[in-house]
Amino acid sequence: MRPKTIARSFDGVDAVVDLATRASVGLPWNDVWADCEGRVNVLEAARTHGVSRYIFASSSHVTGRYELESPYAEIVAGSYDGLEPSATPLIGPGSPPRPDGPYAVGKMLGEAASRYYAERYGLSCICLRIGTVNGANRPLRPRHFATLLSHPDLVEIVDCAIRAPRELRYGVYYGVSANTWRFWDIANAYDELGFDPQDDAERFRSEAVEAG
Repeated sequence: MRPKTIARSFDGVDAVVDLATRASVGLPWNDVWADCEGRVNVLEAARTHGVSRYIFASSSHVTGRYELESPYAEIVAGSYDGLEPSATPLIGPGSPPRPDGPYAVGKMLGEAASRYYAERYGLSCICLRIGTVNGANRPLRPRHFATLLSHPDLVEIVDCAIRAPRELRYGVYYGVSANTWRFWDIANAYDELGFDPQDDAERFRSEAVEAG
Protein backbone atom coordinates (compact mmCIF):
# COMPACT_ATOMS: atom_id res chain seq x y z
CA MET A 1 0.00 0.00 0.00
CA ARG A 2 1.89 3.04 -1.26
CA PRO A 3 1.26 6.58 0.09
CA LYS A 4 0.34 8.04 -3.31
CA THR A 5 -2.10 5.21 -3.96
CA ILE A 6 -4.15 5.87 -0.83
CA ALA A 7 -3.74 9.64 -0.48
CA ARG A 8 -7.01 10.64 -2.16
CA SER A 9 -8.98 8.39 0.15
CA PHE A 10 -8.14 10.67 3.08
CA ASP A 11 -9.46 13.95 1.66
CA GLY A 12 -12.08 15.35 4.01
CA VAL A 13 -11.89 12.35 6.34
CA ASP A 14 -12.29 12.96 10.08
CA ALA A 15 -11.60 9.45 11.41
CA VAL A 16 -9.92 6.33 10.04
CA VAL A 17 -10.68 2.81 11.29
CA ASP A 18 -7.76 0.59 10.24
CA LEU A 19 -8.78 -3.07 9.89
CA ALA A 20 -6.24 -3.93 7.21
CA THR A 21 -4.36 -6.90 8.68
CA ARG A 22 -5.45 -10.33 7.55
CA ALA A 23 -6.92 -11.78 10.75
CA SER A 24 -4.80 -14.88 11.05
CA VAL A 25 -2.56 -15.76 13.98
CA GLY A 26 -0.56 -17.85 11.50
CA LEU A 27 0.42 -14.82 9.42
CA PRO A 28 4.03 -15.30 8.20
CA TRP A 29 6.76 -12.75 8.82
CA ASN A 30 6.84 -11.49 5.22
CA ASP A 31 3.16 -10.60 5.40
CA VAL A 32 3.66 -9.00 8.82
CA TRP A 33 6.42 -6.70 7.53
CA ALA A 34 4.36 -5.73 4.49
CA ASP A 35 1.40 -4.96 6.71
CA CYS A 36 3.54 -2.83 9.04
CA GLU A 37 4.75 -0.79 6.06
CA GLY A 38 1.18 -0.30 4.96
CA ARG A 39 0.17 0.77 8.46
CA VAL A 40 2.83 3.49 8.56
CA ASN A 41 1.66 4.70 5.15
CA VAL A 42 -1.89 4.98 6.50
CA LEU A 43 -0.71 6.89 9.57
CA GLU A 44 1.35 9.23 7.39
CA ALA A 45 -1.58 9.85 5.05
CA ALA A 46 -3.84 10.51 8.04
CA ARG A 47 -1.35 13.00 9.43
CA THR A 48 -0.76 14.91 6.20
CA HIS A 49 -4.48 15.13 5.40
CA GLY A 50 -5.49 16.46 8.79
CA VAL A 51 -7.41 13.40 9.99
CA SER A 52 -8.44 13.92 13.61
CA ARG A 53 -8.51 10.30 14.81
CA TYR A 54 -6.91 7.01 13.86
CA ILE A 55 -8.40 3.79 15.26
CA PHE A 56 -6.21 0.72 14.99
CA ALA A 57 -7.58 -2.81 15.17
CA SER A 58 -4.89 -4.38 17.31
CA SER A 59 -5.26 -7.81 18.88
CA SER A 60 -5.49 -9.55 22.23
CA HIS A 61 -2.68 -11.77 20.94
CA VAL A 62 -0.26 -8.99 21.93
CA THR A 63 -0.53 -10.58 25.38
CA GLY A 64 -1.30 -14.07 24.10
CA ARG A 65 1.48 -15.94 25.87
CA TYR A 66 -0.06 -15.26 29.26
CA GLU A 67 -2.59 -17.87 28.20
CA LEU A 68 0.07 -20.57 28.52
CA GLU A 69 0.16 -20.03 32.29
CA SER A 70 -2.28 -20.69 35.12
CA PRO A 71 -5.06 -19.70 35.59
CA TYR A 72 -5.47 -18.52 31.99
CA ALA A 73 -4.38 -21.86 30.51
CA GLU A 74 -7.13 -23.63 32.41
CA ILE A 75 -9.74 -21.05 31.44
CA VAL A 76 -8.97 -21.21 27.72
CA ALA A 77 -9.13 -25.00 27.95
CA GLY A 78 -12.52 -24.82 29.65
CA SER A 79 -11.22 -26.44 32.85
CA TYR A 80 -12.72 -24.34 35.63
CA ASP A 81 -12.35 -26.67 38.64
CA GLY A 82 -11.11 -24.71 41.64
CA LEU A 83 -11.30 -21.38 39.80
CA GLU A 84 -13.50 -18.37 40.49
CA PRO A 85 -14.06 -15.78 37.76
CA SER A 86 -13.88 -12.92 40.24
CA ALA A 87 -10.50 -14.14 41.55
CA THR A 88 -8.80 -14.24 38.14
CA PRO A 89 -6.06 -11.57 37.83
CA LEU A 90 -6.96 -9.40 34.84
CA ILE A 91 -4.52 -8.74 32.03
CA GLY A 92 -4.67 -5.06 31.17
CA PRO A 93 -3.16 -2.51 28.80
CA GLY A 94 -0.42 -1.89 31.36
CA SER A 95 0.64 -5.55 31.48
CA PRO A 96 3.95 -6.23 29.71
CA PRO A 97 3.35 -7.36 26.11
CA ARG A 98 3.88 -11.06 25.51
CA PRO A 99 3.10 -11.67 21.83
CA ASP A 100 2.34 -15.22 20.77
CA GLY A 101 3.54 -15.05 17.15
CA PRO A 102 4.55 -12.85 14.21
CA TYR A 103 0.96 -11.62 13.81
CA ALA A 104 0.98 -10.36 17.40
CA VAL A 105 4.41 -8.75 16.98
CA GLY A 106 3.03 -6.85 14.00
CA LYS A 107 0.15 -5.61 16.15
CA MET A 108 2.65 -4.46 18.78
CA LEU A 109 4.52 -2.50 16.14
CA GLY A 110 1.23 -0.93 15.04
CA GLU A 111 0.54 0.19 18.60
CA ALA A 112 4.06 1.64 18.88
CA ALA A 113 3.75 3.47 15.56
CA SER A 114 0.39 4.85 16.66
CA ARG A 115 1.91 6.16 19.88
CA TYR A 116 4.72 7.81 17.94
CA TYR A 117 2.26 9.62 15.66
CA ALA A 118 0.16 10.65 18.64
CA GLU A 119 3.08 12.09 20.59
CA ARG A 120 5.08 13.49 17.66
CA TYR A 121 2.27 14.89 15.52
CA GLY A 122 -0.77 15.12 17.81
CA LEU A 123 -2.82 12.58 15.83
CA SER A 124 -5.37 11.04 18.19
CA CYS A 125 -4.70 7.28 18.08
CA ILE A 126 -6.83 4.63 19.75
CA CYS A 127 -5.70 0.99 19.67
CA LEU A 128 -8.32 -1.70 20.25
CA ARG A 129 -7.04 -5.12 21.28
CA ILE A 130 -9.92 -7.05 19.80
CA GLY A 131 -10.92 -10.43 21.20
CA THR A 132 -12.64 -13.28 19.36
CA VAL A 133 -14.96 -12.17 16.55
CA ASN A 134 -16.41 -14.77 14.20
CA GLY A 135 -19.20 -15.12 11.70
CA ALA A 136 -21.24 -17.33 13.98
CA ASN A 137 -21.24 -14.61 16.67
CA ARG A 138 -20.90 -17.24 19.40
CA PRO A 139 -18.23 -19.40 21.08
CA LEU A 140 -16.88 -22.13 18.82
CA ARG A 141 -14.29 -23.50 21.26
CA PRO A 142 -13.70 -23.32 25.03
CA ARG A 143 -11.41 -20.26 24.85
CA HIS A 144 -14.17 -18.20 23.27
CA PHE A 145 -16.27 -18.29 26.44
CA ALA A 146 -13.64 -15.94 27.86
CA THR A 147 -12.61 -14.01 24.74
CA LEU A 148 -15.75 -13.53 22.62
CA LEU A 149 -16.48 -10.02 21.36
CA SER A 150 -20.03 -10.13 20.03
CA HIS A 151 -20.97 -8.23 16.90
CA PRO A 152 -23.06 -5.63 18.79
CA ASP A 153 -20.27 -5.08 21.32
CA LEU A 154 -17.73 -4.76 18.48
CA VAL A 155 -19.86 -2.07 16.85
CA GLU A 156 -20.19 -0.40 20.24
CA ILE A 157 -16.48 -0.19 21.03
CA VAL A 158 -15.62 1.15 17.57
CA ASP A 159 -18.40 3.74 17.87
CA CYS A 160 -17.12 4.68 21.32
CA ALA A 161 -13.60 5.08 19.91
CA ILE A 162 -14.87 7.35 17.13
CA ARG A 163 -16.86 9.48 19.58
CA ALA A 164 -14.26 9.62 22.35
CA PRO A 165 -13.17 13.09 23.54
CA ARG A 166 -10.88 14.82 21.07
CA GLU A 167 -8.32 15.53 23.79
CA LEU A 168 -7.68 11.77 24.10
CA ARG A 169 -4.32 11.49 22.36
CA TYR A 170 -3.43 7.83 22.74
CA GLY A 171 -4.80 4.74 24.43
CA VAL A 172 -4.85 0.94 24.30
CA TYR A 173 -8.11 -0.82 25.14
CA TYR A 174 -9.26 -4.43 25.20
CA GLY A 175 -12.35 -5.20 23.15
CA VAL A 176 -14.22 -8.09 24.74
CA SER A 177 -17.79 -8.74 25.76
CA ALA A 178 -18.96 -8.92 29.38
CA ASN A 179 -18.11 -12.60 29.60
CA THR A 180 -18.23 -14.33 32.97
CA TRP A 181 -14.75 -15.82 32.39
CA ARG A 182 -13.22 -12.71 30.77
CA PHE A 183 -9.61 -12.22 31.89
CA TRP A 184 -8.83 -8.90 30.17
CA ASP A 185 -9.27 -5.62 32.00
CA ILE A 186 -11.67 -3.23 30.26
CA ALA A 187 -11.88 -0.64 33.06
CA ASN A 188 -10.06 2.02 31.06
CA ALA A 189 -12.29 1.33 28.03
CA TYR A 190 -15.31 2.05 30.22
CA ASP A 191 -13.79 5.09 31.92
CA GLU A 192 -12.19 6.74 28.88
CA LEU A 193 -14.32 5.55 25.95
CA GLY A 194 -17.64 4.79 27.62
CA PHE A 195 -17.54 1.17 26.40
CA ASP A 196 -20.09 -0.89 28.33
CA PRO A 197 -20.43 -4.34 26.72
CA GLN A 198 -23.80 -6.05 27.12
CA ASP A 199 -23.28 -9.62 25.95
CA ASP A 200 -21.96 -12.61 27.91
CA ALA A 201 -20.77 -15.71 26.05
CA GLU A 202 -21.99 -17.80 28.97
CA ARG A 203 -25.54 -17.70 27.65
CA PHE A 204 -24.46 -19.91 24.77
CA ARG A 205 -23.26 -22.56 27.20
CA SER A 206 -26.75 -22.94 28.66
CA GLU A 207 -28.27 -23.01 25.20
CA ALA A 208 -25.89 -25.82 24.23
CA VAL A 209 -26.91 -27.78 27.34
CA GLU A 210 -30.59 -27.32 26.54
CA ALA A 211 -30.05 -28.32 22.90
CA GLY A 212 -28.16 -31.42 24.01
